[in-house]
Amino acid sequence: MRKRIGLILVLLFCFKANAQFLDSLNVVFKSKSIIDARLESRYSFIRNTIISVTGVRLGVAYKRKLRIGGGISWLKTDRSYSFYDQNSLGDLTETKKYLKFAYLCYYIDFVYYRIKRWQLSVPIQAGTGLVWFQKEKAYSLKNTDRKSFLLLYEPGITIQFKIFRYLGVGGDAAFRFVLNREKKIGEQLNSPTFSVKLLFWPDQLYYVIAPKSKVTQQYGPAEW
Repeated sequence: MRKRIGLILVLLFCFKANAQFLDSLNVVFKSKSIIDARLESRYSFIRNTIISVTGVRLGVAYKRKLRIGGGISWLKTDRSYSFYDQNSLGDLTETKKYLKFAYLCYYIDFVYYRIKRWQLSVPIQAGTGLVWFQKEKAYSLKNTDRKSFLLLYEPGITIQFKIFRYLGVGGDAAFRFVLNREKKIGEQLNSPTFSVKLLFWPDQLYYVIAPKSKVTQQYGPAEW
């Protein structure tokens, strides 16, 4: 009997929390939206070597509490592998090829906790793209091996600290899960990811510099 009562109380609590979360989202979506544009670089590992993945993001932000958008990411670090083929004489010849991958990214970032200077959010990213090997260092569509499909999922956590109303620093940590038919490649791309960020909000700087302007009166003032 006690177990049943406890289960009912847990379900009621979850239902109430979920309802409050949906109500909060409803309020956020009704607020004014602004453009969310970012150039970012994330670090992760391939065979215990640090590599960099660069990305461009474009989306919308609601009330600085919810960000939704998409973008493109690609492997920036030159990561080479040796391949061996047997020639007509039976000798092995070595060919160096570079690993490349690129994918479209879709993200959602919801702020769960925020006070004057500190903010904690939980970003989730998913992506679809391709991975392949090629002879040149720079990305090229020539002399490439057969491209293989990638499916990625990256849950994480982000911490942000505001130094001023318009300037801050932050960092995030996540884990990249990769589904790829080439198991050896897919396993290598599974990795924790991390980044350190310098954050700048030009609209907030404008509100601070020109507090009596028409733009500030309509969209401001600057906020922590």
